[in-house]
Amino acid sequence: MIKGFFNVPTPTNEPVYSYAVGTKERKLLKAAIDEARAKQVDVPMYIGGEEVRTENKVSINPPHDHQHLLGHYNQGTKNHVTDAINAALAAKSDWENLPWEDRAAIFLKAAELASTKYRYKLNAATMLAQSKNPYQAEIDAACEFTDFLRFNVQYMTEIYAQQPPVSGKGVWNRLEQRPLEGFVFALTPFNFTAIAGNLPSCVAMMGNVVVWKPSNAQIYSAQVLMEIFIEAGLPAGVINLVYVSGPDAGEVIFKHPDFAGIHFTGSTGVFQDIWKTIGENIHLYKTYPRIVGETGGKDFILVHPTADLQVTNTALVRGAFEYQGQKCSAASRAYVPASMWPALKDAMTADVNSFKMGGTEDFTNFINAVIDEKSFDKITKYIDRAKESADAEVVIGGTYDKSKGYFISPTVIVAKKSDYETLSEELFGPVLTIFVYEDEKWEETLEIVDKTSIYALTGSVIAKDRYAIAQATHALRNAAGNFYVNDKCTGAVVGQQPFGGARGSGTNDKAGSMINLLRWVSPRTIKETFNPDTNYKYPFLEEGE
Repeated sequence: MIKGFFNVPTPTNEPVYSYAVGTKERKLLKAAIDEARAKQVDVPMYIGGEEVRTENKVSINPPHDHQHLLGHYNQGTKNHVTDAINAALAAKSDWENLPWEDRAAIFLKAAELASTKYRYKLNAATMLAQSKNPYQAEIDAACEFTDFLRFNVQYMTEIYAQQPPVSGKGVWNRLEQRPLEGFVFALTPFNFTAIAGNLPSCVAMMGNVVVWKPSNAQIYSAQVLMEIFIEAGLPAGVINLVYVSGPDAGEVIFKHPDFAGIHFTGSTGVFQDIWKTIGENIHLYKTYPRIVGETGGKDFILVHPTADLQVTNTALVRGAFEYQGQKCSAASRAYVPASMWPALKDAMTADVNSFKMGGTEDFTNFINAVIDEKSFDKITKYIDRAKESADAEVVIGGTYDKSKGYFISPTVIVAKKSDYETLSEELFGPVLTIFVYEDEKWEETLEIVDKTSIYALTGSVIAKDRYAIAQATHALRNAAGNFYVNDKCTGAVVGQQPFGGARGSGTNDKAGSMINLLRWVSPRTIKETFNPDTNYKYPFLEEGE
């Protein structure tokens, strides 16, 4: 086998297409959407390189057009989970022993496929099944997924290059990074195709084997991701894709002795239940499992009296309402000085009233549907309670309709109490709650922002006063894992702002960074001595003075 110290291509962020009127990419994306809507697909599970179908077919419908049928996926059982684990373990030896550069090549090719041949198919799938507009699908499915693959390959090489800085005379000290002993479970969310692709692929990149369960609402685009992995040359059994209920998956996986870790993005409640279950079963495992999770957020924008009005307005309406507020990072609470609120309210009202809402097939729609009926019902209950509460007022939006799709108009609530429920509880929808504070109560408001929510994912401060920016940055150092100054609290870019939060928002292992990849390896130090001692006696043992 040829040996060498190889340099991988320097990663750069994938350019974001505009999809402006008259562009080639706009026509290609519309054609991909039309093609997907014109047929019904039968989405299989992928276990050990085999396409697995069952008698239990579950329909896939666009959230914005729930009477339209995109196809069905094949729902599995506990037996399929067991099969996936067995397939992963069978593939483990060959995969972990494959030279790292061969693993790198597979995922670099996947990046090329995602950004070229599959770009429009992947974006169209994300738009149809997850109700994202063209720009939101582009920055997610095409660009962020591609960025994850390219930058993770670079981080992988940097990890492998880390070696002990000192080898004593006659000694060679080395460090190797082993894959985890067993299989890893990837449990992925509906809201980002890129996250769904990254969670299993970055684990596999480090030589591990994976059982992957996506959100039911993301299965339609998950299949496209799997097509990309397979075409890129990923061997059978390295990533196994199953569609089973959460309890069925957990019943098998969290009792298996070879369970080595979980890579998770989802709700805080589910993650805490998983952690508890792993703890209760800790005696069953061959090794202590790695637990990596990014969960919820109650993300804030804090506005100082010196803030620019238009900067503030744009940060709020984009941060709160892009992708219907269904980003982990979405602005869901804001703190606005009383002196600015009247003018800001007018500016926000004008912008929100200019939004068009409807299906993703119409590229002029800024707002689309929330993901499903369960989410729709939860969000609208909060809106209805706010309408009836003496402690809150709905000042913008507040209407909704699920007759054709799960549409909720962008809604702004003004809370009269700093602990009102929509200031502290995660909604995951197009609802922004504002607390208006007296200008002179800036420092008191800093404390309120820090203590109101259990979460600590993203946040931002908007101000011209540098002392205020510095003060907020320090006071809120534990309130957000991703902190922004004079910007919205969304839009983290791989290679630029590694993403993750602490407190109730997760383990803060920073997806899109070396930090995350380090969780999927187990280091071994090797000391080789070239001139070893041959006598146990040390000099101090000799007799005499």
